[in-house]
Amino acid sequence: MAEIRIFSLARQLGLQSKALMAALAELGLEDVTPASAVDEDTARAAVELLAEQAQEARKAAQAAAEAQAEAAPQQQQKGEAAEAVAEEWEEEEYEPPVHPAELEAGLAELEQHLQRLRVEAQAEQADREAVKPLPELAARPQGPRPETAIEVPPVVTVLGHVDHGKTTLLDALRNTDVIATESGGITQHIGASEVAVDDKHIVFIDTPGHEAFTQMRARGAQVTDVAVLIVAADDGVMPQTVEAINHVKAAEVPLVVAINKIDLPEADIERIKQQLLDHELVPEEWGGDTIVVPVSALQREGLDELLEMLLLVAEVEELWADPEADMVAVVIESSLDESEGALATVLVRNGTLSVGDVVVCGTACGRVRRLRDWRGKSVKTMPPGHPVEVIGLSDVVEAGEIMQTAATLKEARQIAEQRQEQQREQKLAGGARRQLRHLYQELGTEEVKDLNIVLKADVWGSVEAMVSSLEQLNERLDEVDIEIVYTGVGELNESDVMMAVASDALILGFHVDATASVEQAAADEHIEIRTYDVIYEALNDIRKAMLGMLEPIYEERLVGEAQVLHLFSSSRVGVIAGCRITDGQLRRGSRMVVVRDSEQVFEGTLESLRHFDNDVASIDAPQECGVASSEFRDWQEGDIIRAYVQEEVPRTLE
Repeated sequence: MAEIRIFSLARQLGLQSKALMAALAELGLEDVTPASAVDEDTARAAVELLAEQAQEARKAAQAAAEAQAEAAPQQQQKGEAAEAVAEEWEEEEYEPPVHPAELEAGLAELEQHLQRLRVEAQAEQADREAVKPLPELAARPQGPRPETAIEVPPVVTVLGHVDHGKTTLLDALRNTDVIATESGGITQHIGASEVAVDDKHIVFIDTPGHEAFTQMRARGAQVTDVAVLIVAADDGVMPQTVEAINHVKAAEVPLVVAINKIDLPEADIERIKQQLLDHELVPEEWGGDTIVVPVSALQREGLDELLEMLLLVAEVEELWADPEADMVAVVIESSLDESEGALATVLVRNGTLSVGDVVVCGTACGRVRRLRDWRGKSVKTMPPGHPVEVIGLSDVVEAGEIMQTAATLKEARQIAEQRQEQQREQKLAGGARRQLRHLYQELGTEEVKDLNIVLKADVWGSVEAMVSSLEQLNERLDEVDIEIVYTGVGELNESDVMMAVASDALILGFHVDATASVEQAAADEHIEIRTYDVIYEALNDIRKAMLGMLEPIYEERLVGEAQVLHLFSSSRVGVIAGCRITDGQLRRGSRMVVVRDSEQVFEGTLESLRHFDNDVASIDAPQECGVASSEFRDWQEGDIIRAYVQEEVPRTLE
């Protein structure tokens, strides 16, 4: 419904804003300002109310004038005074805010204005309905196939458990050696590559195997035409295997299972197939529709059959795109290079991306300065269905963002700025929620400690994985609150140090380094910088930091027991109980409980502990010793002494 601001409506009616706000107040709309907007129903109701008030004012003034005229013969001498009072009364109390004729003209003008607003609102709604949401634009084209359409290679995502051989399999398929460059033997980033099979191509997206990269694996499945689930023949279905199956089912894409490491002596292919049945994956040879291919990535066995099955599934899907359509691409990965600036690896879904195109992607925009294929070779254009690295964006974009072309650089900047403004509003709303949460914490009985973190990584995929893992850690403790105050991509710089100073934060770097000047700035400001190459190490350190922030918990433990055998007197300490330790040890300073005939007769501190003529800190069973306390002297032979100490209980995140 169209809206109009109060000051604009008042101007059209020839009123002051306060007069219109008074009418709105009578309608129950009190907390408004001249800049407030009201819908057309409320505006019409206010105008009608003003019209009624104007008519009532004129009628009241006319009635007053008639009454004065009737009273004039009887009160001639007061006529002039009465007329003056009536005029004053009419002017002060019944003066309408606007003449009825003017009000009617203003009301007609208002109706025209509201009609224009309605037409504009309908046009905007039509525009919104005509423009598809970005995720829909990035989907595979559906419907009638245009004459300019071409077949495109299938996008295959490789999923599976840690160390089941995903990257090794891709190495074998594309004759590269990626695993040697990965820290700890675990794939840390998403990469896109192509494999040629005769005259056809297959695009592979390799997703990391660590459990912290759940979000990245899920995003990989969203751009996937076919999913390959890697299961080690010697290990079987593992937790991350089940997680990958769920991602594929949610994405509703065809699944091919590759049973890897069949060359190992302990390989059991039939056992793996039986385990797949537990997750509703029935192999074709058992009457189901799940393609299962035994392979050995190291021995290069079964690879041709796997590629053949992938192309077969893709052929059934009938994948196509239109190189003449508007260009749409999905960001697979992004990073920041010191010499080239922001880099984005994208998968072109439709249209053609060319050097010189003006593009907008998330909150970034720019003109494409350079394109590189997955092997690093510069190209002028990239048709749909292929991955390409884009150089020329104004900023690092998040993986999963949609890239589109724009007519001009000005238009692209406007779109990017609008999205930046939306992000700022969302962050402000999020900040308000955080403040509210902290208020609730302050009202509680337990003090919550904040662990603030500034997080930088070389690519957005790593940032997302770290954020996801830290959020999971945050949910496991009520006493420590992890607050990620800033995330970014690129090398650590002094701005990151200043951000950490302002928020009293720890700086975490993943696959990034800090220069000597940055480290010096951090040292001067007493800010700690931790850099990592493997996510396990980073998460373990954060766990330790969280545990270190927890308040210690102590529990009392019985450490020893003794029986009083003899009593001695001392001028210095009074009565001394000669004891034999029957279990454990007695410690000076421990809490002492004296039990007599199964009843407690004293509780206090074991102040003095002697062994022969020597003061000792502790003494073990079955030795004898002397025990004394200035708080208790009523010892009796046969008393039982029990010693207790407070010991700190190790805290855990469980």
